Amino acid sequence: MLVEFAKNTPQPKIDEIVHLLDNAGCRVRSMHCYGHPVLRAVSGHINGQMRELQANSYIERIVDASTPWELVSRAYHQDDTVVQVGSARVGDRSEGLMMIAGPCSVESEEQILKAAHIVKAHGASILRGGAFKPRTSPYSFQGLEEKGLALLRKAGDTVGLPVVTEVLDAGDVDMVASYADMLQVGSRNMQNFKLLKAVGRSGKPVMLKRGMSAQLSEFLLSAEYILSEGNSDVVLCERGVRTFADYTRNMLDLNIVPLIRDTSHLPIIVDPSHGSGDRKLIEPLCMAALSVGAQGLMVEVHPDPDHSWSDSEQTITEAAFGELMGKLQHLDGWLNAESYTETNS
Repeated sequence: MLVEFAKNTPQPKIDEIVHLLDNAGCRVRSMHCYGHPVLRAVSGHINGQMRELQANSYIERIVDASTPWELVSRAYHQDDTVVQVGSARVGDRSEGLMMIAGPCSVESEEQILKAAHIVKAHGASILRGGAFKPRTSPYSFQGLEEKGLALLRKAGDTVGLPVVTEVLDAGDVDMVASYADMLQVGSRNMQNFKLLKAVGRSGKPVMLKRGMSAQLSEFLLSAEYILSEGNSDVVLCERGVRTFADYTRNMLDLNIVPLIRDTSHLPIIVDPSHGSGDRKLIEPLCMAALSVGAQGLMVEVHPDPDHSWSDSEQTITEAAFGELMGKLQHLDGWLNAESYTETNS
């Protein structure tokens, strides 16, 4: 059960309800979500106290969520959450195609500036680039670290785009947040609970990527960690799961997109670059993702993909990105028009 208070409720009034719930045998946790103080009560027997709770003028509502991911559920928040990332709004399809694009990793000032100009010119909303790179092999390029963050920030400011980059360690959150507009939690860290709590306290929007073998419930519970620390600006990202298939890097699971749209208020985007590992598949997978309800896309773009220091096989050229954006903007316009027609018919 979630007990939500008015935003400016005095702490002594909240403490009174905590005491009441404690006496009813509940385990109580205090949180904030969307600026509201929230109490989460588990177990106990509160039937006798329910009338008192309902009559309390400081309590705006009581939500009896039926899922373990209470804060991310539509039972708690029915409207779609829109996450503001600098000038971009993730989750608001009325503003047109939401595209996050850029190279897998920041390699040099020249490379990231060229990439930033490319993605900006063709309509991207957010610039991506990795400064800390978790790699399967310890001998692969691991990123430029803080130097890469500074170069990414400079590139974003130069072309006027907000930037998103991955943070690997809870101890680095403050440092990465000082450069980035949005923090990415990668698939390998989806259940790094210490990191999830740290980004939840960062005050920055968070992109949470689905783990390689994560079930829907595990994915949403990881998001719950972030919201339970007071950060409701969370964007979910489907990036493919590990299966028996050996003809692509991962298997992009588009089933999860409409399921999350039905289950949760958080926006979900799709990353077909990691979902396939094959640049030939980027275009059809992007179009499929939009068609099933994805609220944005993330694609790897590089000035010279064949010489990219990481993930070259799944990275596309400027020409391919420009062609892709033209097709996606046309599809997105048609989908939005169809949605408007259905809503108003």
